[in-house]
Amino acid sequence: MEFCRRTREDRPVLAICYDFDKTLSPDNMQAQGYIQSVGFDAERFWKESNAVAQANEMDSNLAYMLKMVQEAEGNLVLTRKALEEYGSRVSLFPGVEEWFSRIREYGQEHGVIVEHYIISSGLKEMIEGTRIAGEFEKIYASSFYYNERGVAKWPAQVINYTAKTQLLFRIEKGVLDINDDAVNNYFPPDRIRVPFRNMVYIGDSETDIPCMKLVNVNGGHAVGVYDPETNDREKVRKMVRENRIKYFAPADYTEGSPLDELIKKIIRRTEANELLEDWHNRNAAEAEEEG
Repeated sequence: MEFCRRTREDRPVLAICYDFDKTLSPDNMQAQGYIQSVGFDAERFWKESNAVAQANEMDSNLAYMLKMVQEAEGNLVLTRKALEEYGSRVSLFPGVEEWFSRIREYGQEHGVIVEHYIISSGLKEMIEGTRIAGEFEKIYASSFYYNERGVAKWPAQVINYTAKTQLLFRIEKGVLDINDDAVNNYFPPDRIRVPFRNMVYIGDSETDIPCMKLVNVNGGHAVGVYDPETNDREKVRKMVRENRIKYFAPADYTEGSPLDELIKKIIRRTEANELLEDWHNRNAAEAEEEG
C-alpha cells in the first residue's frame, strides 16, 4: 500500500495542533446532544463510563465508546451519519469559524505556511460533522468501525493522552497516515517537514500535558486555554508553574483577542527564526566544504 507523505516545503511550515473539547468547543462533544438522546445527563454518563474503565482496567476512551454503543441500543441506530449529525450541533467558542482562514492568511503575509490539525480524544465522526471540519489538514481522533449496514460496532482508533504524542511525530515528518509505519524512520534534519520549534499545541487540561510537554521541551509553543465565560484559570496557571505550557489565554478566537495576538507573534517569530536557521545552514555547509 502506498501512503501519501508530505515533504519539506520551500517556506517554513507552522503546524497549529488543537485539542477539541473545551479548546474549540465549550463542552465535551458527546454532551451536546448524544448523551441526552439516550436518556442520560452528562454527569451520570461520565461517572458510569469511568466506573467501567476502573473496574476492568480499561482505557477510559474505550470505556466511553463502549458505553455509547451500549446505550444506543433501543434508543437510536448509531451510524456514522448520526454521529455527524450530532457533530453539526456542537457549539464553538467565539471566533472559531473565522479563525483558521484568517491565521493562514496572516502566515502567508509573513512567508509562513500555517497548517491546522486536530488531535483529540473525542470522536472523529462528530468533528467531521462540525462547521469547521474542512479547515484541518488532518483530524486525528477516536473513531468507530462500522458494519456493512453502517452501524458502529467496534473502536477503529482510540486516541488517548499518550497516543496523542505519536501524532505530533507524524506531523513533524509529514507521515500523516495513521497506518504508515514510516513514522518510526530516521529523518535527517534537512528532511524534517515541521521541526518541533515550529509547532503550536493548544489545549485545556491534563489530558493535553504529554503533547504540551513534548512541544515545550523541543522549542515549540504550548498554549493553555480556558473558558472566557467562567474565567477559571486554575488549570492553566498550574500548567505554567509545572512548565507544561509557556502561555495561556481565554479560548476567544476573535480578531484582536489575546489568543489572536499571541499566535500572530508566534508566526512573526517563526519567520525570523527560520531566516536565522537558513543563515546558519549556509554557514555550516560552507564550513564543511572548506574542512
